[in-house]
Amino acid sequence: MSQLTFTTDLTIAELETSFSIYCKALRILVLEERTINQIRRSVCWRRLSSLHEALPYRYGDPSHLYFLIKRECGK
Repeated sequence: MSQLTFTTDLTIAELETSFSIYCKALRILVLEERTINQIRRSVCWRRLSSLHEALPYRYGDPSHLYFLIKRECGK
């Protein structure tokens, strides 16, 4: 098995396995009060976007997730 890096293209199955981790990372970025532009440059955003593009009916748009988390956190 090859070593994973931030630049490695992951399979959809690997992305799905880590979905909750990417959501948690997005939540942390929101809690840290990062701007949407900073968050859009993050690894978790790219991975969430990849999932949404591959399986749009199963995984929401990262922008929608961002606003849901932001509303939930009261930020």
